[in-house]
Order: sequence, then C-alpha cells, then structure tokens
Amino acid sequence: MTEQPRPETSVRPGFARDDWNARYAQKELLWTAAPNRRFAEEVAGLAPGRALDLACGEGRNAVWLAERGWEVTGVDFSDVALVKAAQLATSRGVEVEWVVADVLDDDPVAGAFDLVVVLYLQLPREAMLRAIRGAASAVAPGGTLLVLGHDSANIADGHGGPKDPAVLYTADDLVPLLEGLTVEHAGPVRRTVALDQGGEAVAIDAFVRVRRPV
Repeated sequence: MTEQPRPETSVRPGFARDDWNARYAQKELLWTAAPNRRFAEEVAGLAPGRALDLACGEGRNAVWLAERGWEVTGVDFSDVALVKAAQLATSRGVEVEWVVADVLDDDPVAGAFDLVVVLYLQLPREAMLRAIRGAASAVAPGGTLLVLGHDSANIADGHGGPKDPAVLYTADDLVPLLEGLTVEHAGPVRRTVALDQGGEAVAIDAFVRVRRPV
C-alpha cells in the first residue's frame, strides 16, 4: 500500500478522510465482497490489461479484476478501507497496488490504463467533474472508462442512495467532459435492490461507458 502525503481537500465538506475511516471501521465489510454486478458484466468481455479503480473503497472490484488477470491499481483516500482491501486481496491470493490518495488531488498518469473505473463516487458537482476529467485522461488508446453512480433522478423515483442532490449527477452531466472518447453508452440504468424487510425496490443509476480510439 503506497502512502502519498497530500493536504486534505477543502471542496467537499462532510467528505473528510476521517469520516470515511470511521465509517469503514464500523464493520468487517461495509459492502459485500462480491463485485458490482453491472461493472462485472461490462468488464467480462474485455481483454485483461492495466486497470485503475478510483475511489475503490474496500477493494471488491479491484480484487475481482486481479483474479481475472488484470494488473490493478486501487486508489482511495481512506487508509482504513485500503487495509481491508489488502486483506481481501490476500485472502483471494491476488496482488493489487493499493494507493492512499485523494482523487481530487492526485492526477493519474495520462494514457496509462486500459480500463479506468469510477463507481459510486458521489461528490459536489465541480469536484465530481474534476475527478472525471482526471479519470478520462488516464485511459490509454483502445482503453475503456466506466462510470457508475447514483443518478439525480433516484431521489424522486428510485430507492436508497444519497438524498443530497448536490452529490448526484446524470450521464449527460459527464459526457461533455469526455471529448476525444467514443461514447458506447450514456444514460440512466435501473437495478433491483433487495429490502431488509423483504421484497424488492428499484434504484436508478447514471452509467457511462466510453472508449478511447486507437
């Protein structure tokens, strides 16, 4: 796990590293160890290469990639989450480069990754747009960028997710930032959520998949 000292960002009150560390410390895994289903479906047909998982949390998607032959770098500003991510990787018998860094302060290497993934990173608008610009710049020729997060429509029409519209977005918010990349999919997608009390509900996500031409 690589520690890269940097100042805390001041553009996102309520999203401090200490807050997330406390949240991740509450239980063994804040989320399941299984990969996100849509992510896994989208990546399944790609040839393994170099992958970057930004805001990777406890590492479930990064570890899944490593198990399938990808050379993976997982980045998150929560050192507590990345300790758990490293433990998950060890338990699965794979290696992942874990980097403690804030996606708003640490620009990835331009054109270095065959796959860049940004899943459920929910930030105030300007911070989110900055993070997506950095993610897009990291995609190598022929590479793919996947972005998936809670859609702005989810507050009124979906289940769960943040209730602050300031940290929600739509695919249309992101596409203008992706100049030079070919849009393969951009729009809302629905997923089924199992309820604790039984039954199911539907959540609405924003999904973008783009590819950089060779």
